[in-house]
Amino acid sequence: METSNGNPKHFTIENVDLAAFINAIDNCKGPVILFTDEGDRFNLKSKLSQLAGIFNLIQGGQFVKAKVYCPEEEDETMLFRLGLFGPDKA
Repeated sequence: METSNGNPKHFTIENVDLAAFINAIDNCKGPVILFTDEGDRFNLKSKLSQLAGIFNLIQGGQFVKAKVYCPEEEDETMLFRLGLFGPDKA
């Protein structure tokens, strides 16, 4: 896992369409790791981890900010674009 100052390089995603996010994760070639503020890590390629990880990100019916790490640059680009532009332009 690449690191910067001892921490994995990650990007933040927020206010994303949940169905589009899960669909994008399913299309990723490598692992997609979700970091919570409590220090937990979830491999979102696992459906069980998706349930547990995404449950932690939904507050009041809204998808809150998440830290995501993808070792595959192509996966990182796809998820980053999804968070930036939405599902229609990702």
